[in-house]
Amino acid sequence: METGSLRGKYQRLIDAATQKGVTGLQVRQQGNVLYIDGSAPTDAVKNELWDVYNQIDPDYRAGDLVMNIEVVGGNGSPAAGQEYTVVSGDNLTKIGKQFGVSWQEIFEANKDQIKDPDLIQPGWKLKIPTKK
Repeated sequence: METGSLRGKYQRLIDAATQKGVTGLQVRQQGNVLYIDGSAPTDAVKNELWDVYNQIDPDYRAGDLVMNIEVVGGNGSPAAGQEYTVVSGDNLTKIGKQFGVSWQEIFEANKDQIKDPDLIQPGWKLKIPTKK
């Protein structure tokens, strides 16, 4: 495999990590394995990255990527909930499933921003309430 081709194969995953706020992102290739390291702001972001990885390499069969993404707390106050940035293809139900809350709870927490729960826009920062 030529140098850089692994990075090209997983560029969508690298871009997703950048867009979703992964800090300390490091991408390096050693032999025929690409390593991606960093710190995700939430478990949901980490899970989304694994979903992207699975789309590129279904069932993780290629064995050419090692992803080491840890989760770091945001504001250090779990009672305050979390914040999530909407990406293309999201809906409140999908976001709620990632955080273990209902779409209605997200809607209620963001009524200042969301007028119609069926119409959310990429780039919006939504407050995610804590699980009850």
